[in-house]
Amino acid sequence: MQQVINEKLSLQLGEEIYVVGCGRTDTGVHARKYFLHFDTEKSLSFDHLHKLNIFLPPDITAKKLFEVAEDSHARWSAIKRTYTYIITKVKNPFLLDFAAYIHSDLDIAMMNQAAALLFNYHDFEALSKINVQNKHHLCNIYEARWRQAGDKLVFKISANRFLRGMVRILVGTILEVGKGKMTIEEFKAVIEGKNRIKAGFAAPAQGLYLSDVVYPEGLLKEII
Repeated sequence: MQQVINEKLSLQLGEEIYVVGCGRTDTGVHARKYFLHFDTEKSLSFDHLHKLNIFLPPDITAKKLFEVAEDSHARWSAIKRTYTYIITKVKNPFLLDFAAYIHSDLDIAMMNQAAALLFNYHDFEALSKINVQNKHHLCNIYEARWRQAGDKLVFKISANRFLRGMVRILVGTILEVGKGKMTIEEFKAVIEGKNRIKAGFAAPAQGLYLSDVVYPEGLLKEII
């Protein structure tokens, strides 16, 4: 996505543009809301947004343009991020790339017990990809809950930051609880043990969505 937007913006504005995104996503992961920043010598207007969408491929849509202070950063200035994970219990070819198909019986009550434990912790090294250069593994979890939505299960989690691969590893581990293959005490031991090998497999990428990114009030000034 980054390379495509760099190319299209550079073509449109007639200067070399290098965008910086609000975070990394694995291949196959979706974004309902994603921010990026770039520097330009041009004065932008809504017309630039309209023309940019003409250039962009069908799977990328630019929604808004904002003017921000020079020291603002799409990634480091964010104060809250929200991810949603969608599981379909019914095989559906139309959801092949947009939800994880898991037909196993899952105990949602137990999965929510596991999710509620996350508020008691800040160090999530066990849920991070191995051999990633993290300065630290500390995250503040603001929301974490599963809900039934028809034949789907939806997990929503919000935090000030997430580690590489954290949400997919977390979902995969909680699914072990839901399947009865891991107890709540064992789930606690995984978090406290800070050992990625003890956690579950990463859940499939196609079920994961970056659904919201929040910045300090007043940082974003919409260009209309």
